[in-house]
Amino acid sequence: MSNALAIAGVTAILRDLLDSGVIDHEVTDALGQGVAVTALAPDSIPLDGAAAKPQINLFLHQVTHNPALRNLDLPSRGPDGRRVSNAPLALDLHYLVTAYGTVDLQAEILLGYAMQLLHETPLPSREAIRKALRPPGAPVNGASLPSAYEALRASDLAEQLEQLKISPVQMNTDEMSKIWTSLQARYRPTAAYHVSVVLIQAQRPSRAPLPVLSRGKPVPTQVDPLVLREGGVLVRTDLMPSSPTLESITLPESRLAAHLGDAIVLSGHSLEGTGHALLLTSPRLGVEHSISPASVSSAREVGFDLPVSTTVLPAGVYLAAVQVVRPTESAPRTSSQLSLRIAPEFTSAAVPLAALVRDVNDKVVVTLGCRPRVLPNQKASLLLGGREIAANPRTAPADSLTFEIDDAPLGNHLVRLRVDGVDSHLVDRMKTPPEFLDRRIDIT
Repeated sequence: MSNALAIAGVTAILRDLLDSGVIDHEVTDALGQGVAVTALAPDSIPLDGAAAKPQINLFLHQVTHNPALRNLDLPSRGPDGRRVSNAPLALDLHYLVTAYGTVDLQAEILLGYAMQLLHETPLPSREAIRKALRPPGAPVNGASLPSAYEALRASDLAEQLEQLKISPVQMNTDEMSKIWTSLQARYRPTAAYHVSVVLIQAQRPSRAPLPVLSRGKPVPTQVDPLVLREGGVLVRTDLMPSSPTLESITLPESRLAAHLGDAIVLSGHSLEGTGHALLLTSPRLGVEHSISPASVSSAREVGFDLPVSTTVLPAGVYLAAVQVVRPTESAPRTSSQLSLRIAPEFTSAAVPLAALVRDVNDKVVVTLGCRPRVLPNQKASLLLGGREIAANPRTAPADSLTFEIDDAPLGNHLVRLRVDGVDSHLVDRMKTPPEFLDRRIDIT
């Protein structure tokens, strides 16, 4: 692959091709004076006065991505941000070849020779590219090569996988007019050309994975159990994916959120195997907890008992996944994730309470025990009927929360505890129709 100098290298190659062709075809004899071959912007070329002279100018007016090779390779970086490959940058270069003359017919003669040279050399050889970028010696006049040409020797353009291809481009009057108008230059006889493809690739270290020797753990063959071979690709008779997948979580009493100590059942498919574990993670709380299974009834269901301890899993929303070692495999697989909500609960001494009496400012202060413990960075509040009261700030994990109720409303109110958006259990869904549980506070 070539490097970032390749674009300038292509311009230098085309300029050398035109310059050598002018000499070989004795264009100077036909015109009776010398001809310059340049690679300048059209608006910088003198057209009048003593500085004007017969000239062929090569101008790179557009660079585009090559559509065929743009997405050929894999991404250059992996999910962790590390470089895994050096994907090449595939470019197409678009040139304008313009002829300038000082007298009648000079521009037409120069443009004819230039187009003939590019027509006869649609595929510059690698040796011609090396020669153009590495001249055998200093110029005839004894001057040293410009610094830019010295740098182009390291472009490695001749070593790239794809060979350069020069092809003419048909541009209508409208397109040509827009280009010359944007250049703010006076139009001269011009032909458009397309050069493809230039591959620019970084030379940075990347990962090189080792060859794959086996696609899985060797298993006994049916012909000879003593002969071990790789298991190969798992073939299923249904449309289900072969990787472990969770579809639903069943909670006791048809609740919407689980309590500590609950027996839950995770359902899905491809859950058969050994070494089952329930993985509960909460990125916000920084919790990662693994639970061993209570039962494995089939390939579609696995049961787990949530821990009873109030210090392991705070209330909140968790991502639940099942880890299992599939048959004929040695490494564990992790299933898809589902959302599992763990709700806070009032402790036995909390609700219902004796009647609370407002003070002279119609304010009530109440302290309620709860489980699991509430962390200092968790948002906790009391829902008194339809009103939400924030808990007092905490500096350490707490088993009880204090609430100050301003303008406390009189009467008997249903109460819920909300921690990180998860409410405590208030509705008995086992009854038809559902009924409220006795979670009330009297304020007098």
